[in-house]
Amino acid sequence: MLKVIAACGSGMGSSQLIKMKLEKVFKKLNIESSIYHTNVGDAKSQAQNYDVVVCSESLVSVFANVGKNVKVIGLKNLLSEKEITEKVEAALK
Repeated sequence: MLKVIAACGSGMGSSQLIKMKLEKVFKKLNIESSIYHTNVGDAKSQAQNYDVVVCSESLVSVFANVGKNVKVIGLKNLLSEKEITEKVEAALK
C-alpha cells in the first residue's frame, strides 16, 4: 500500500482537495493507497514515514531534506486530475 501525505499551508482546504483528487487518480490507476492530509509543518515532520508527499509547487522546497526514498510531487493546479495523474505516474516509475 502506498502511503501518501497531502500538504498545504494551513492543512485545511487545499490539502483536503488534493486528497480527494488523489483518491480519484489512484482509483483510476488501480493503486492501493492510504492518504493523510495536513499542514506543511506537520507534513514536514512526518514525511519520512510516507512514500509520497503531494503539495503545491510553492511548498516543494520545504521537503528538500526529507529523505531520498520519499517522492515529492509539486502541483501547479491542485484541481487538475490530468496534472496529478501525469506527475504520479512519473514519480512512481
